[in-house]
Amino acid sequence: MNVRMGLIRKKADWTTEDFQAYWLNQHGPLAASAPGLRSYWQNVVTDRLQRGIDFARGPWDFDGVSQLWFDDAQQASHAFSDGELAAKLIADENHFLGDLHIVTATQNVVVAVPDTVRSQLLKRISTLRRRTDVTEDDFRREWRVHADMVRQMPGVSGYRQNIVMQRELVKGQPCSYEQLPIDGIVELWFESPTTLEAAFTSPQGQRTMAHAKTFLAEITAFLVVENRIV
Repeated sequence: MNVRMGLIRKKADWTTEDFQAYWLNQHGPLAASAPGLRSYWQNVVTDRLQRGIDFARGPWDFDGVSQLWFDDAQQASHAFSDGELAAKLIADENHFLGDLHIVTATQNVVVAVPDTVRSQLLKRISTLRRRTDVTEDDFRREWRVHADMVRQMPGVSGYRQNIVMQRELVKGQPCSYEQLPIDGIVELWFESPTTLEAAFTSPQGQRTMAHAKTFLAEITAFLVVENRIV
């Protein structure tokens, strides 16, 4: 399945509390009615520190990341660009969002998240940008190698790679890589902030980050709280 991810910023005059409540209770049920939608999660940003990594941070500053799963990208595009629901969603997004970028990704589950404990785990989402001397194909090859390294780090309760295939700087308007230079989005789960720090400071974690610097220019990390809508 394809995952459609919204990179969200609230309007400047909305409080964090009002934004989070509206996204969850008003916009969430509206988007949940999209035809063909398999699953829908909201990730509310709670922390913008790098935590555990010594790495250049990109310019991104999000308040939330949405994730909507469809069988294919064409189905997702149709659900949000045609018909009455699409018009309602756009009007609602204009009401409470300041910025909305869209990426469509294929997902690689490296370490499956146990459903029984998922709600108790700490989650981190990070956007990745490759080095300028690394091609798109090279990035994807090295990220597969990187997956095996992350799998060996102690304390990793879950790990997913989202490989960006399509980009929309403005919703509904496909854009170039240069306009939205995000190559991948990482999802990592840990038991606690202490476990996260220990994972990256371990010998396995340090080897992993040394490898990251051979093909990545930026890692922009966010701690989030997950809300399942569908």
